[in-house]
Amino acid sequence: MLDIADELHRWVEQGRDFAVATVVAVGGSAPRLPGAALAVDADGTAIGSVSGGCVEGAVYELCRQALEDGEPVLERFGYSDEDAFAVGLTCGGVIDILVTPVRAGDPVRAVVAAALEAAAGGRATALARIVSGPRELVGRALVVRPEDPRGHGGFGAHPELDRTVAAEAGAFLDAGRTGTLEIGEQGSRCGAPLTVLVESSVPPPRMIVFGAIDFASALVRIGKFLGYRVTVCDARPVFATEARFPEADEIIVEWPHRYLERTEVDARTVLCVLTHDAKFDVPLLRLALRLPVAYVGAMGSRRTHLDRNERLREVGVTELELARLRSPVGLDLGARTPEETALSIAAEIVAARRGGSGVSLTGAHTPIHHDVTSVPARRIGSVA
Repeated sequence: MLDIADELHRWVEQGRDFAVATVVAVGGSAPRLPGAALAVDADGTAIGSVSGGCVEGAVYELCRQALEDGEPVLERFGYSDEDAFAVGLTCGGVIDILVTPVRAGDPVRAVVAAALEAAAGGRATALARIVSGPRELVGRALVVRPEDPRGHGGFGAHPELDRTVAAEAGAFLDAGRTGTLEIGEQGSRCGAPLTVLVESSVPPPRMIVFGAIDFASALVRIGKFLGYRVTVCDARPVFATEARFPEADEIIVEWPHRYLERTEVDARTVLCVLTHDAKFDVPLLRLALRLPVAYVGAMGSRRTHLDRNERLREVGVTELELARLRSPVGLDLGARTPEETALSIAAEIVAARRGGSGVSLTGAHTPIHHDVTSVPARRIGSVA
């Protein structure tokens, strides 16, 4: 539910009761990932999505019923269901959905409210909820934040269970992952009567664009569209201006490698080097290729690429490090304009992130969805 935290946080502040349906697990060609949510309030207002339209109507009714009954419900929807045409996923996938009522006076409300407030404020948080297990535990929740690793809330069953789930949720949060884990009822990591969904909400990943050129302007726009926090860095103050990059989150006038030395990056950060000038590229890429980032791409012709690689070898960059470099940057779309080139780069970033091949889906026999963080759906039934 943290993917719709902004609106749900407003609902909590307004004192509105609601039920939220969350994708717990997916299988096959399911349209949404674990953590995707749809919420319905007492007036029937709905926000979010769990399937892109395939089963929204049925899930909406489940939310209305859960809000009335005050009981959580776990349901599976898929093409194999007898009523697949009516409410199933016509794409052929399977999704398991947990519906949780969040009403005034419910024990879970304070925990959910704390998670929503943190996520809406852009602070890292993880929300752990029991999906399957003893009836009295299903739907119970615990929220973990970096400053509160022991967690707020709990399951009221066994102290070790709270400690174990808090530790596991903290690990999910460190990785920015959402998914399920199996755990023993008393906190043991072996034996698994409980299934726990952990949703992580972390600040947006970073995209750092080096080189304040016209192609960079288009890349900034598409980076923002994809949900990145975008920084533009260039040593030339005449080009690195807010007027040229109004959509960038920040603009840095500094030698690129010096900025990269002092700024914070992580395993989700993407670095796009558009300077194609050796005096900038070589010291920058020498550092970038040794950092634990998700993507390093560099613009330039094939001749520029070969020359740049030789220069990098001369300053000690290894063949293993060079293998990380996406150069010439982008997928082969036949791009010409800055906007088309930005699309080409963005497509390569998405393919690298999701494990896609970059080839046309027409006539191919590869999966449409490659996301390695998806959790296979399992038959875990209903708790209603």
